[in-house]
Amino acid sequence: MFLFFPILIMVFLSLSGAWSWPYLMPKSISLRGYLYVFTPSTKILKILINSILLSLIVTFITIAVSLPAANALAFYNFKGKNTIKVLLFLPLIVPMIAVTMGIHLNFIRLGIANTYLGVILIHVIPGIPYGVKILLNVFEFKGNKIELQAKILGASKWQVLRYITIPIIMPTLVVAGSVIYIISFTQYFITFLIGGGKVITYSIILFPFAESGDRTILSALSVIFVISVLAIIYLSEKIVKKNL
Repeated sequence: MFLFFPILIMVFLSLSGAWSWPYLMPKSISLRGYLYVFTPSTKILKILINSILLSLIVTFITIAVSLPAANALAFYNFKGKNTIKVLLFLPLIVPMIAVTMGIHLNFIRLGIANTYLGVILIHVIPGIPYGVKILLNVFEFKGNKIELQAKILGASKWQVLRYITIPIIMPTLVVAGSVIYIISFTQYFITFLIGGGKVITYSIILFPFAESGDRTILSALSVIFVISVLAIIYLSEKIVKKNL
């Protein structure tokens, strides 16, 4: 119950016309915050949709990279395997500021700084450790006996992946995808640095209102932000339950 208290306060703030000390409830109700959000001229809804699409692209790319990586770490023995496991988690150990600053210089040389491509690629980096770790755990738990039997019976690698591996790990795949999506959707600093202010995501537009002190609009934006994240969590849980 206490976990929802800050969200409840945020909802009240988003609907408040005036709310000052020592009143426990807003003195007046106003839809100014939501009217601002849904006004076409502010382009906030367009930015929200673009942010959702960007995070979905990041999720699919990260899963596409994490799936074979986790499979290789789970079922293949090779020199330096333990070292690679450690290196995969460097984006979580090393501050993302340091990582992003170094990558930004290379992106400038490659001409992909201040572009959507650059932002997508930088968002993939913090998502890979989570994707690989979650999928690695399920691969190690379930083993690969069914896949090996299918290959012996003549199934191709693509058939094994499509008809056996993915259906079996689908619940875990959805969980990993939802985690990666939320990580991408909530990124601010690396988006601002690599995007250079030209790639605007929903997280980017929140901070100017936080600094301006307009609590009504900031709270309205935050409520929509929370709802969009909760929607992904709700959908992922529905899909997981359906595939169990």
